[in-house]
Amino acid sequence: TGRGGMNSGKVYLVGGAGCAYECGVAKDVDRRQAQHNGLEAGGAKDTRSRRPVKLLAFRVCRDKSRAYRLEYAVKAAPREKKLDVLRTHEPKA
Repeated sequence: TGRGGMNSGKVYLVGGAGCAYECGVAKDVDRRQAQHNGLEAGGAKDTRSRRPVKLLAFRVCRDKSRAYRLEYAVKAAPREKKLDVLRTHEPKA
């Protein structure tokens, strides 16, 4: 699910049955998706009623700081632009 350096972070976007998106930062996006789907402990409470969720996209960032800035930008974007922001936004160092 994408490789990065030891300090890299992956920003992911999952979508559920209720058509809502959940965005976050994780080292292992497959594991995080399994958590959101209740297959492993630790998923967000918000996605419990909208399972199954599927991974819509993710992006590897150079470091965690950039990953968290990208996550913030995705969460701040209107729903219809979240995927575009995840794919194209360049967080500043």
